[in-house]
Amino acid sequence: MSELADYVLHGAMKVTPLTLKKLLHELPLLKLEFTQIHAPKFPHLVDQLTFLADVVEDFAEGAADEMSYRAIAEATFALLYAHQRMDLIPDQIPQIGRADDSAVARTVLITHEKLFQAYAEKHRRDWNKITNRA
Repeated sequence: MSELADYVLHGAMKVTPLTLKKLLHELPLLKLEFTQIHAPKFPHLVDQLTFLADVVEDFAEGAADEMSYRAIAEATFALLYAHQRMDLIPDQIPQIGRADDSAVARTVLITHEKLFQAYAEKHRRDWNKITNRA
């Protein structure tokens, strides 16, 4: 397992049902925040974060029971991580400020690719666009 995957797993292990409940209340604002991200070097990031937010929301509402709790915990960690202003690479740094956010989101999507791809297909979402394969 890569160091980044270890980092994501470590962060996800701190996600509790209460964390998920609190995030659910913040999701509408987070989704709006994510659509405002301007990161030309990471054009896939908005779609990935929005997709992860939709998955977490559906899981919390009982509409994505096929998802594993680990996948949801890692997705939750990715959303919370992207929301932070001061993380490994502060978002304000031009050109590279969103590199770490992108790397965390992609790690989650790759780690649980089969689950997320099945969810995308079930909900008629373009998996290639989400994964930047379009």
